[in-house]
Amino acid sequence: MRAARQSRTARPGDNGGPPLDDPKPHVPETGKGEIGHYFDWRFASRRAWRKGGPEIALRRFERAETIGLTYEEYTLEVLERGRHVGEAEAPAIKAKRAERRAAGGIVGQSLKGKRLR
Repeated sequence: MRAARQSRTARPGDNGGPPLDDPKPHVPETGKGEIGHYFDWRFASRRAWRKGGPEIALRRFERAETIGLTYEEYTLEVLERGRHVGEAEAPAIKAKRAERRAAGGIVGQSLKGKRLR
């Protein structure tokens, strides 16, 4: 059964046509660049975060807790730098939290309650 068409309230000067304002241009999730780069980056990012087994994840988690970082922050720094983070770098990483939060990145997330495979 078809739903009844709802009538809209007409205002003075309104003939019921489409709006005259230009709609916002559609920006796809892939951005304005080539679509292949988006999927390559997404695949590589997922692969980097999955890399390693539960032993590696637990070791990173314990090391992050001793330094005072979250697992995600610690892992991100390991992936960016290619080496483990020391206690001397922890204050600088903590200072970046506001930047990452504004950019919608990884901040203050926790692995508590998540299952490590």
